[in-house]
Amino acid sequence: MAEPGLSFAGLLRQLRTEAALTQEELAEAAGVSPRSVSDLERGINRTARKDTALLLADALNLTGPVREVFVAAARGRAPAADVLATRQGVVPGAFAAAATQALPRDLAAFTGRQAEFAQLMETLADAAVGGEVVGIHAIDGMAGIGKTTFAVHAAHQLAGSFPDGQFFLPLHAHTAGQRPVDPADGLASLLLTAGVPAAQIPPGLEARAGRWRDQVAGKKILLLLDDAAGHDQVRPLLPGTAGTLVLVTSRRRLTALQDATVISLDTLPPGEAAALLARLAGRPELASGEGPGGEVTRLCGYLPLAIGMLASQLRHHPAWTPAELAANLAAAQDRLALMHAENLSVGAAFGLSYADLTPGPQRLFRRLGLVPGPDFDAHAAAALDHTSLDEARRCLDELYDQHLLAELAPGRYQLHDLLREHARALAAAEDDPAESDAATGRLLDYYLHMALSAGGHFTPRGQRLPPSRPSAQVSDLSTLGQAAAWLEAERANLHAAADYAAGHARLPHAIALPAAMSGFLAARGHWDQAAALHRTALAAARQAGDRRGEADALAELGALQRETGDYPAATASFAWALALYGDVGDLPGQANVLNQLGFLHVLTGDYPAAAASHRQALGLARRAGDRLTEAAALSHVGLVQHLTGDYPAAAVSQQQALALFRDLGNVHGLAQTLNDLAVAQQETGNYPAAADNQQQALALFRSLGNVLGQALALNDLGLVQQETGDYPAAAASHQQALTLFGDLGNRLGQAEALNRLGELATRTGNTAQAREHHTRALAIARDIRAAPEEARALEGLGQAHLHEGNPGQAAAHLQQALAIYQGIGAPAAQRVQEALHRYRLASATPKPQPSAPASAAISRALPPSHEPGRGR
Repeated sequence: MAEPGLSFAGLLRQLRTEAALTQEELAEAAGVSPRSVSDLERGINRTARKDTALLLADALNLTGPVREVFVAAARGRAPAADVLATRQGVVPGAFAAAATQALPRDLAAFTGRQAEFAQLMETLADAAVGGEVVGIHAIDGMAGIGKTTFAVHAAHQLAGSFPDGQFFLPLHAHTAGQRPVDPADGLASLLLTAGVPAAQIPPGLEARAGRWRDQVAGKKILLLLDDAAGHDQVRPLLPGTAGTLVLVTSRRRLTALQDATVISLDTLPPGEAAALLARLAGRPELASGEGPGGEVTRLCGYLPLAIGMLASQLRHHPAWTPAELAANLAAAQDRLALMHAENLSVGAAFGLSYADLTPGPQRLFRRLGLVPGPDFDAHAAAALDHTSLDEARRCLDELYDQHLLAELAPGRYQLHDLLREHARALAAAEDDPAESDAATGRLLDYYLHMALSAGGHFTPRGQRLPPSRPSAQVSDLSTLGQAAAWLEAERANLHAAADYAAGHARLPHAIALPAAMSGFLAARGHWDQAAALHRTALAAARQAGDRRGEADALAELGALQRETGDYPAATASFAWALALYGDVGDLPGQANVLNQLGFLHVLTGDYPAAAASHRQALGLARRAGDRLTEAAALSHVGLVQHLTGDYPAAAVSQQQALALFRDLGNVHGLAQTLNDLAVAQQETGNYPAAADNQQQALALFRSLGNVLGQALALNDLGLVQQETGDYPAAAASHQQALTLFGDLGNRLGQAEALNRLGELATRTGNTAQAREHHTRALAIARDIRAAPEEARALEGLGQAHLHEGNPGQAAAHLQQALAIYQGIGAPAAQRVQEALHRYRLASATPKPQPSAPASAAISRALPPSHEPGRGR
């Protein structure tokens, strides 16, 4: 009887030997060269041409069905074992499939999968009726995920519940050099294994399926069908009565097997991956997952097959260290090339899944390896593959069904790291480099077009966004909500696209993508990401000789540096940007940077310089006809007028700014100016109007998703609530503002919120808490050299000490506050002087020198009687 795994080389050698022929005699009889016979028997040539196969069949005196099956086997279209089975009178296919009534060996090193096993046990318990289990469980997952290992382990654990037998049938959907098992062949093998005589096995699929169901009817059996190609291969093999459990493993999602419970295996959690590496490598110290062991499993993508192969290398090379292996993996141009054991490799396993695809999905899979970001949707896939959205979705569905990509969220897909490397290797081997370059170019064009469309909702001023080539595969981003959702979903991909563009000489994309995202990133508080992107854009602009692009990037960087408290760097960035805008004659650019620089002077307490910058910005904006920058300049002018005590003029400027922002439909500017106006109204005692405008501003900031704006409005609203005696509401507003400022990393905003909480604590008699808040605010203000907020903290400490009856401490702090207020020309100096005089504290301590001004962060605080550190 022939072995099920018989190759054609072995078959030819067996038939030649039975015919008592040497290789040379067979070659002569067939009219072929001895080399041809030798190469076929040694497996150098695994298949033969049809004419050669016919000649060999004649020389071996094969006739009838045996001759037909021999020719098919020679051409790789039938298992070699079928030739001998046909000759012996057994139904062909009985040996093409190799069912056994014993399960494969369970691995002693089986690790993890407790959650999946618990899921299996739970579904079995739910299906139990009268002590009999009826169930079909489809275990699917990508190549190398450990489906067979899990199924075999589970089968061994459950075997005791199925005393009438456990059957294992490999279906060979992904066995190299072997066709998937035909269901009729699989049934023949199962029937033989179950003890049915060969002569009683009927011909035909339906007859065999019925005979199999009859054979196991009323019996409690477990059937494990491994590596199924699809539901058509599986369904005829299923028993028909209660008392059976069927486990099916497949790389494909068996969605048409509707009565099956699905258990989809994902990559291992890091802890389980580390434990698997430690057990298979025989190195218990790796089980913690720390250090090199954790790095090895991470670089394996937590894929069990890859981990097992590298663990085998560590076990068989005692001199190797995990650190060396991790370093080799990290440095490798092709990680997959290192993941092998004897004749097995991760790349080969992936290759078998890829071979199952039709041409369209194969091409898309290769191109998806070129995607620079972590995930993608159908629109990006369509742009990449230069195809329709419907076609892209069809191809993505096929890739998903074959577990060649994962769906993280509805419509959003991701390649496993190792599958991405496999796709890139395939693209390099099979595709024209020019076509691959064109594909990534289309993807970058798509991202830029969409980013510009979405980013337009978040530009707070007249930002000059570059034109983009429209793409047919676009989503509707006409509303703010749609734009925000798209930008958040694609944020990491856009960042990766900009970095890719910078590294592959696509400089216009590297400059334009950060600019398009700028407003959104600032509004949502993604400042670290924004700073990294603007540095990328700055380098790209310099490389391209794009001076305007360089100035734009510097202006954006300066604003971010101000927000994060790096005032000297912000000053340098603004000055550089202003010079570049001047060199290229860009009036709107100059006006914008002057507004930014003026606000920096506000935060450092240099009000005369701030007024000069904003007046100059206003003049340039009007010369350029840039109404949006004009509105911003008017709003800034009003702020300086307010800070220097000219409240009537401030109201006029802010009303003019409001009118322009409304006329232009600029929601961001409207919200900002409404809050500025509300602060001025609060300062002059018009609390109802102030509260109304601040509530409007807060609602607008929330509609924009502008976290910083919300923090500013809440902090200012809390001040009105203090003045009107609603202390609980004030505490809630200031605390919310402090939390938001903290989440953003806005240190000046934190100082402002702490100072307001301190003032509230003094008002409510909790002076110990007041001193704590003001002390924290003072430390921040001094650290970032924010003079107005430093003075405010000192004044707050002085007031707290006064309430506690400590005139000496009060005088020391109030004198320091007075010196700073006088140094920056703030009206609050008069208030502090009056307090010192009222309590006869003027001579209690010498007058200190004011703190040196610096640069600032985007944040603001407008107390009823204190100088602000406002942010725009």
